[in-house]
Amino acid sequence: MAESVSFPSTSGPRLAGLIDHPEGPVRGWGVFSHGFTLGKNSPAASRICKQLAAEGIGMLRFDNLGLGDSEGDWGDGSFSHKVADTGQAVRFMNDSGRTVRLLVGHSFGGAAVIAAAHQLDTIRAVASIGAPYEPGHVEHNYDALVERIIADGEAPFLIGGKALVLRRHFIEDVRAADLREQIRTLRRALLVMHSPTDNTVGIANASEIFRAARHPRSFVSLEGADHLLTGRDQAKRAARIISAWADPYLA
Repeated sequence: MAESVSFPSTSGPRLAGLIDHPEGPVRGWGVFSHGFTLGKNSPAASRICKQLAAEGIGMLRFDNLGLGDSEGDWGDGSFSHKVADTGQAVRFMNDSGRTVRLLVGHSFGGAAVIAAAHQLDTIRAVASIGAPYEPGHVEHNYDALVERIIADGEAPFLIGGKALVLRRHFIEDVRAADLREQIRTLRRALLVMHSPTDNTVGIANASEIFRAARHPRSFVSLEGADHLLTGRDQAKRAARIISAWADPYLA
């Protein structure tokens, strides 16, 4: 059974989360960061966290600003904001006595957890799934709107059935984000997971992340998976791999 929680974002509005509690003995705790506009109940977030919980790793998954059950306006956020709020989630868990050792991020969230780990002393292991090497890769989702947003400051943005507002500061922030040095100086164990048939974020991104990283680093090919991990047992398989890989870092 998942526990509903909320905690303040770095900008004030409260973020809604679910803690999937471990079944049986507790091996450790982690935080999951979802993709671009996907939310805590997306297939990847829900299935990965539930499977990790089934294997003894409790996970907090949460909706970013203005998404799902969280307060605020998504348009007020940015990549930097997502990174900072991932840190807020970890501190919330730590303050409740559930010390977080593991960060897991999917897609845009995979880039966010790499960046967030630098701010968090308790983190020992980071797993990215289908992550872009450059956070600005998300621009392909709204490239037709960029000129209008730069000129007018904002524009309506429809994605995945969600009606959002995209603002100039988001574009400027994500373009300025540079993960290379953060990957190189991560000083935590890094697991890079990616599907060779990912048509949303190409496999070359995983190669760039892995090349920039220093040991301990690992790469696992999610053969046959799509970007959103919607296929049968794809997310569960990813979670089982993370569970085994993370074991030395959870104690």
